[in-house]
Amino acid sequence: MNTDIFAAIDIGSNAIRLLINNIEESDNVPDFKKVAYLRVPIRLGDDVFTKGRISEDKKYRLIHAMQGFSHIMKAYCVMDFRACATSAMRDAENGKDIVKAIRNGSGINIDIITGREEAEMIYEAGELDRLMDKKLNYLYVDVGGGSTEIVVYSNQQKITSNSFQLGTVRMLVDAVQEKEEKRFKAWLKEIYEAHGALNIIASGGNINKIHKVLEKREREPLNYSELKAFYDTLKEMSYEERVQKFKLNTYRADVIVPALKIFLTISKICKVNQIYVPKIGLADGIIHHLYYERKIKL
Repeated sequence: MNTDIFAAIDIGSNAIRLLINNIEESDNVPDFKKVAYLRVPIRLGDDVFTKGRISEDKKYRLIHAMQGFSHIMKAYCVMDFRACATSAMRDAENGKDIVKAIRNGSGINIDIITGREEAEMIYEAGELDRLMDKKLNYLYVDVGGGSTEIVVYSNQQKITSNSFQLGTVRMLVDAVQEKEEKRFKAWLKEIYEAHGALNIIASGGNINKIHKVLEKREREPLNYSELKAFYDTLKEMSYEERVQKFKLNTYRADVIVPALKIFLTISKICKVNQIYVPKIGLADGIIHHLYYERKIKL
């Protein structure tokens, strides 16, 4: 049995994440096992979506975090890794300067990827096709801090995709442009008219937490009425009440409400019946991509 260790760094608008996987290969079939996961809620989007750039304070916090990630990866003897940045870094006018500072300070090179690249990378994690019934149509929806990525699947094949500047942190700081919200809703209506009622395969830390709070079993779907009831409950509560009643982390208690709003909007327009939560993300996709890329080269 062969064993390899890969890592992924996801630099998002709400938090940055390090995932390390131990990949055991038996008869050429890989088994991806999580051995370490670290999340740092720096929330780059707070700066970028209101001021257009990353502040010096968050720049240095990010550099320190990446230095720490570098040491952790060395301690785990990681053989290969990739770091990807998404919406906040894409939008920041000093994003490229930050990338250079991180490379100089930690030795980690960061790829700033597009929304569509992000969605395709997550698909590579390999869980989505296992959830899809060939007779049904699906929306893969990843709700992040700065953007929402949507991919349409029919007969387990990708039909189309889109990325919207509509994310939880962006909504909290009131930085969503009206024309972008209209584009989002108009595109969803077109998708519904073309494909009829759909199901959602949902990704992101907020929907994972919602699935857990509502005490769903693994792979048990959520439905629209459950999400709507939970949204109505949270909306009437204060930030502190959400933390206390639902044991939410402080970095989750505010963004969970706009996340629910996004999922409810999609569900209502596209007549969604069920929402599946496979609990995969960009970091999982990065590691799968690295592994299969290496297999091709061997």
